[in-house]
Amino acid sequence: MSENGQTRTIELPGTITVRDLAKTMDASPIEIIKTLMANGVMANINQQIDFDTAAIVAAEMGYEVTLETPEADEEEDQGEIPLWRRVIEEEDPAELETRPPVVTILGHVDHGKTTLLDAIRHTNVAGGEAGGITQHIGAYQAEHNGRTITFLDTPGHAAFTAMRARGAQGADLVILVVAADDGVMPQTKEAAAHARAAKVPIIVAMNKIDRSGADPDRVKQQLAEIGLVPDEWDGDTIVVPISAKQKQGLDDLLEAIVLVAEGLNIRANPRGRCIGTVIEAERDRARGVVATLLVQNGTLNVGDVVLVGNTYGRLRAMFDFRGRKIRKAGPSTPVSVMGLNDVPQAGDLFQVVSSEREAREKIEARIQAQQNAPAAAKSVTSLEQLFDRFQAGEVRELRLIIRADVQGSLEPIINSLNEMSEGDIKINILHAETGNIGESDIMLASASDAIVIGFNVQADSAARRLAEAEGVSIRLYDIIYRLTEDIEKALKGMLEPEEKETVIGHAEVRQIFHIKKVGNVAGCRVVDGEVRRNARIRVLRGGQSVFEGSVASLKHEQDDVREVRAGFECGLSIKGFDAFQIGDILESYTVEKVAVA
Repeated sequence: MSENGQTRTIELPGTITVRDLAKTMDASPIEIIKTLMANGVMANINQQIDFDTAAIVAAEMGYEVTLETPEADEEEDQGEIPLWRRVIEEEDPAELETRPPVVTILGHVDHGKTTLLDAIRHTNVAGGEAGGITQHIGAYQAEHNGRTITFLDTPGHAAFTAMRARGAQGADLVILVVAADDGVMPQTKEAAAHARAAKVPIIVAMNKIDRSGADPDRVKQQLAEIGLVPDEWDGDTIVVPISAKQKQGLDDLLEAIVLVAEGLNIRANPRGRCIGTVIEAERDRARGVVATLLVQNGTLNVGDVVLVGNTYGRLRAMFDFRGRKIRKAGPSTPVSVMGLNDVPQAGDLFQVVSSEREAREKIEARIQAQQNAPAAAKSVTSLEQLFDRFQAGEVRELRLIIRADVQGSLEPIINSLNEMSEGDIKINILHAETGNIGESDIMLASASDAIVIGFNVQADSAARRLAEAEGVSIRLYDIIYRLTEDIEKALKGMLEPEEKETVIGHAEVRQIFHIKKVGNVAGCRVVDGEVRRNARIRVLRGGQSVFEGSVASLKHEQDDVREVRAGFECGLSIKGFDAFQIGDILESYTVEKVAVA
């Protein structure tokens, strides 16, 4: 209630966390949680609740609630909309038509994803085929009550997220498979986190209900605990009991997909600009490069010139998921194509251009831009850089993935971070789990522009390699207050980066030449790594550093060069130093600013 006793009106989105609801109503999160409990809803501070639940809580606390307009949501998420979605938004609304929903199936490794895909494929697809053999092209279509559904046959949430990391986000909704006898497992939580980070609706397929150990109520409780509250519990997640093996409940699942898709208003312009995503690609000995493409807007025709990354080609042939030759493919249609001059990368976006000449020109311009801007290579996103990007209006929240040794450590970390999320930058914990940091965490971070935080855990070697390749920052801690202190400093823009040194090579001084107006130049042989002209150099004598500075000149034979690699000789001079001695070791190293760990 306001001070004059009148009811205040607040606007809420379709879903909201307990923390954000408390902030909106200027109330204590504990007060909100107590009110929820009184209404039979168990929720933690970071849990999403739907609009109806939030409205009941708000009404009990003296507020009148209205639903936030969708336009505001679209505007807020503008920065994260994939290119192909932006292309559709630019189309004439009068030209847009309903297209089939694109569905991907995620879940724990042995909860029945493959069996479910096979069951849907054979029930809805194989009947019309000679011999019931389906050509595997990474995607296929099924029909239910006259509505077509496209399924992406991805191997798991890592592939789903890898596609999203490259701007694809091909799926309109996710089927999360959970075994009724096994319940929510770590991989289930990861898959749900990946789908939520992609802002894709989730339908839960509760599989293996025919098993003797099946316990649907326990599974629903576990789903509610990770923010997927079943619709029969007044949540917004449809949970469909199925048995993929016995082919039970498949019609109900397909009906749920159609129902959710209708609410999403999935549309495209079949006559508009043709753009889509590469699902998979390979080089076939007999047929050359074969790629599976998912058309997302426009219509793809045999004879079209397709440009994808630095690859292009005129399409010689197209096949549907049954392996039949076709001449054209509209929105949400998966097709296998021949004619590209090289193998494109899965997850890359393709577009149709007017001619092969235009494709070559665009590729040349792209390569030239890459050569002229080497600094544009993906660098590690640190806390400081995220803060700078927030000030520039590029990001609105600090996204974190948290791994801790035990649940007892994880909960206080989450609570502490949620309490901090009150300034201009919000903290969004995408995924929090116990155990070491793995590749899945890095893929989620890469796709979502997040930072991975570890407490009393390690990152495995594969995760570290992937983090380096994808530009993901991993920060490890063993004291909670240092972790929270760093995040707090970053939120306030106070975190000072430290300089990280990386040794890239060593050279041994073999001769010394005196050149007028230059001084002494060291004649060297590079013994390991490489020596770079733009790197720093350290003179080591008897294992001790006698000088550190920058390279003045670097020559191989008579030519000025950027770098000299192991096994080759070079002439090298250093700014401000020429007191070389034979046997000195010249250490080449780079220095970069990194976050304090």
